[in-house]
Order: sequence, then C-alpha cells, then structure tokens
Amino acid sequence: MTKTRRTYPESFKRDAVEQVLAGTPLRHVAHALDITEALLGKWKRQFQDVGPDAFPGRGKQSGEAAQLKRLRDDLARVTMERDILKKALAIFSQPTK
Repeated sequence: MTKTRRTYPESFKRDAVEQVLAGTPLRHVAHALDITEALLGKWKRQFQDVGPDAFPGRGKQSGEAAQLKRLRDDLARVTMERDILKKALAIFSQPTK
C-alpha cells in the first residue's frame, strides 16, 4: 500500500508560521494543526529566509526566478526575430534580374 503525500495550501502554511512568530510555542501549533514539529520548523525557516516568496507552490516560481524565466523567454523571442530579419535582408538585398 502506498502512502500519499499530504500537501498544504500556502495560506495554511502562512497561518501556521504566523502563529509561531506571534509567540505560540511551535509544539502547540503543530499539535493543533496535526502536523509534525519538524515540518512546521521547516516552514518557519523558509519564511524567515525567503520572506513573502517562501511558499511558491506547484508550478509557481519566486519573484526572481519568474523574472529570470520571463527575461530568457523575451531574449529567445527577440533573437528569433533578429534572425528572421537578417534572412529577409539577405533575400531582399539580392540584385533582381
């Protein structure tokens, strides 16, 4: 029998971390939410290290990663357009007979 991995929404993680940061002991929050202390500690470290982009979720990227992907996509598009224009210039600059 395979175990399914539990996933938690970003709002759940943020609420749990906010409770810990507000002063509620980590052990109490973990017990109340039925999660392990290690998992809650991991979420807390992520939130403290990364800040608002701490829990990107599936397919979502952090601010810098999303911007880098967008810039790479733009570069690929502009490079393709440049190559097309170079070929068009070579075709149209040939002398006509």
